[in-house]
Amino acid sequence: MWKFAIEDAVEKTRNNINRFGELFPHVSMNGKKYELNDNDDWTDGFWSGMLWLCYEYSNDPIFKEKAQKTVESFQNRLNKNIVLDHHDIGFLYSLSSKAQWMIEKNEAARELTLQAADKLLSRWREKGQYLQAWGPKNDPKEGGRIIIDCLLNLPILYWASEQTGDPKYLDVAEAQAEKSRRYLVRGDDSSYHTFFFNQETGEPIGGATHQGYTNGSTWTRGQAWGIYGFALSYHSTKKSTYLDTAKRVAKYFIEHLPDDFVSYWDFNAQVNEDTPRDSSATAIAACGLLEIISHLNEDDSDRKCFEEAAIKMMKSLVDNYSTINEKDAEGLLKHGSYHVRGNLAIDDYMIWGDYYYLEALMRLEKNHKGYWYE
Repeated sequence: MWKFAIEDAVEKTRNNINRFGELFPHVSMNGKKYELNDNDDWTDGFWSGMLWLCYEYSNDPIFKEKAQKTVESFQNRLNKNIVLDHHDIGFLYSLSSKAQWMIEKNEAARELTLQAADKLLSRWREKGQYLQAWGPKNDPKEGGRIIIDCLLNLPILYWASEQTGDPKYLDVAEAQAEKSRRYLVRGDDSSYHTFFFNQETGEPIGGATHQGYTNGSTWTRGQAWGIYGFALSYHSTKKSTYLDTAKRVAKYFIEHLPDDFVSYWDFNAQVNEDTPRDSSATAIAACGLLEIISHLNEDDSDRKCFEEAAIKMMKSLVDNYSTINEKDAEGLLKHGSYHVRGNLAIDDYMIWGDYYYLEALMRLEKNHKGYWYE
């Protein structure tokens, strides 16, 4: 099953190279066509990551050549500082230039990734002791905000510390992971999407949401970021609290899945026949579960539960949510949701959903770990 699904994804990605040209896919909107941009959105690294995964699976140079072109675009984006006033630098550069470094040992790609890590480091707010998610420093609305998504941006800092031997990257990444553990994960192992702090003192103000159902609800994609993000922080720090936290938020995710093992957009949203799913959240969570499993002993009491859940989630995505029998489809996963409350890209393709779906398939079939760490 996994091999067939990967080969379908490779073929669709090959077709998309011509369709997309020099542009980058984001989400689809009320249809089957991806919206494209000039590499100015937070999601553009996922297209690069898919190209690198397809190259590693197929060894077809068309994927390598296109992926290299995207890295050139990311160099230009950093040089010109094009829409980089946010924390999603890790999403952009881990899957583009860092992937190139990991595959080709290209020194220019390594240097670009280190420059990107420095760009993310500039988001550190010394007074509050956190990485600011969005907006410029001292922004009255966004200045005190962290969000759970940032956990997937931290691997570029862990990598930069390993590459350079400079502890400043590691120190910031650990501080952010710890702040996320303390304030974004609630007592019942659910999660806030965002949390606010006083910009001057660092005093905690409270949790909220940006894309979830309510401030106190559990946005499923945020919970999935927590599963994978804390597992990745454990990989780089070997701090048992991060693995424990990853396991806790994973159990919450699994226990609240519907019968077909693919999540709705928020675990607290009222469920009826019209409630949107978010297949992308389930793909992310599957990657996170597989990462957790890689750190568990064979006799760990949670291992079997996580393995069974990951397989059921991926089988359901392949059987019920993929575009395997749709030859001309641009996306790999249907029924993703970007921003339900904002009425933005509901029941559509999400490029990050496609990326994590392919990464999870590659983990299952090839034991590939993605491009988050070497």
